[in-house]
Order: sequence, then structure tokens, then C-alpha cells
Amino acid sequence: MRTQLTIKSVLFDFDGTLADTLPLSFKAFREVFLKYENKLLTDEEIIETFGPTEEEIIENNIFNKDLVNEAIEYYYVIFEKHFHEMVTMPQEILDLLKELTLLHIKMSIITNKSRKCLDICLKNLGITDFFITTIAGDEVTLPKPDPEGIYRSIHMMNLRSDEVVFVGDSNADITAGKSANILTIGAHWFGTVQNTEFSIEPDHIFTRTEELKSFIKEL
Repeated sequence: MRTQLTIKSVLFDFDGTLADTLPLSFKAFREVFLKYENKLLTDEEIIETFGPTEEEIIENNIFNKDLVNEAIEYYYVIFEKHFHEMVTMPQEILDLLKELTLLHIKMSIITNKSRKCLDICLKNLGITDFFITTIAGDEVTLPKPDPEGIYRSIHMMNLRSDEVVFVGDSNADITAGKSANILTIGAHWFGTVQNTEFSIEPDHIFTRTEELKSFIKEL
């Protein structure tokens, strides 16, 4: 059991952790695959494709490669068109980010989203300035569950692994955190998450952001 920790940084996954963007992602992917593959996919079938960036998921699953670029552009058209209709900035998440900032906790995002998609989200939610760094899926050689993004973030902030916590909603997040030997927090405070049950047990599972704030304060 880890004791007497001094946490200086919280690393966050994005989808399903900082924003409830998964329903919008499902919608955009569903419309892409319906239009270009004539397939109506369920949320569960879409989740099975997760790991690569949005662009790579589409490229991997569109049979006619001549239509890949068009399909990718269509994804972003749907994603941006419906963003404000389907995604809001929850007050509890905003309060969490403000509280951690007041505690002088450095924050970073490590996501398998593409840089383009992540920037769309951060800009529309107005939370860019809270983060020291953000690392997207197309900016690493190996995305989560590989710990490359975690290692890079820790190095950029000049911290040790025992000074960092990783918070995420998926098995890939927890696996990456465990591989990097850092404290892992399973985030289950949104109604839609990638994994409702973790195949690898996080050090803690929180269903309210208040639990994370209290946890950091007590360390």
C-alpha cells in the first residue's frame, strides 16, 4: 500500500473523464459508417474499434480507401455540427479543475483522440488554459494502453512517477497507468464510460469528482 504520497500532478484521460463526449463520438462514427459502409453500428461495436485516433479508426474500417479522407472530413462535420447540442462543460468538472489549480496541481491530458479532435473539444469547452500540456493519440508512437504518453508528460513536467496520478474511465487508461507505475484512479462520474467494469483494478474508483478533490487534498 502506497503511503505518504506527495501528488504534484494529475494526468487525465479526456473522453468520459473530463467531458461526456462519448455520445457525440458514437453519433459521428455511426453516421460515417452508415454512409460509407452501409453499417449501423451499436455503441458497443464502436467502442471495440477504440484505441487508435478517429482518423485511424475510419481508415481501418472503410473498405474503399479512396473514400477515407472524405469520410474523415464527414466525421468532423458531424462532430462540430452537434457539439454544443450534445456536449456541455459540467460545473463539477470545472470546479474540479479550478480547485486543483488553486492547490498548485499541474494538470495534463493524455488521450487517444487526434490532435484535431482534442483541440475542437478544448476550444468549445473553454478549458485549454488549465493544462500544462496535452498529448494526443497522433503525437505518440504507441497510444494507450502503452504508457508512452504518460512517460512523456511526466518528463515534460520534470516530475517523478510517485508524484503523479492518472485518472481515466477505460481499461486502456488503467493499464497505461499501471505500466508506468503510477497511482491510478478509475473515473466513473459520467453516465457514459468506455468500461463500466475494469479488467485491471485501479488503485481507486471514484463516482464523484468531489472524491478526487478530497483524495488529492488528503495526500
